[in-house]
Amino acid sequence: MNLALFDFDGTITFGDTWTPFMRLAVRPARRTFGRLLLAPAYTKYKCGMMPVGAMRESAIRVGLSGERARDVHEVGCQYARETLPAVVRPCATERLAWHKAQDDEVVVVSASLNAYLNPWCADRQIAAVCTTLEERDGILTGKCVGGDCSGDEKVRRVLARYSLSQYDAVYAYGDTPDDRPLLALATHKYYRWQDVS
Repeated sequence: MNLALFDFDGTITFGDTWTPFMRLAVRPARRTFGRLLLAPAYTKYKCGMMPVGAMRESAIRVGLSGERARDVHEVGCQYARETLPAVVRPCATERLAWHKAQDDEVVVVSASLNAYLNPWCADRQIAAVCTTLEERDGILTGKCVGGDCSGDEKVRRVLARYSLSQYDAVYAYGDTPDDRPLLALATHKYYRWQDVS
């Protein structure tokens, strides 16, 4: 059996799914306030002085802290069902089906939020390793369990869950420099759908 590790945004999809979800999940008044509050952090991010993961975590803290987890997850399920199918690359659908036909273990490893990635993956009977919104007594804390699942954190989480030596081969698919640590785990590496093994 092989292990197939897929990045989500830009690899399985045509682009960013995180930002459109946040626009749906964050209440309008919070979005307006959040733009002002996050303006300094966003400027640092655009100037390369702040990692994208830290920017995402700041946006989650401002946009979702104190919200009922159930409400955000309901938005996530709807987003997974109604929006995501239209942005999935046909080549990704084919490749996921190819791995499943071989009985490979397929895992999406992504900074995308569990609120929408978990239901999308569950509908396709594949595993998800992703950024998980922390909740306490049914309320979102504004934090992420273990932080943003990007870069080296993707590798740490994969190695914590999977023993790579148990697989005949490891495939990995990514589309940004942030995915290179994940690709380094693989015997078969695909960057922007080109074989770079």
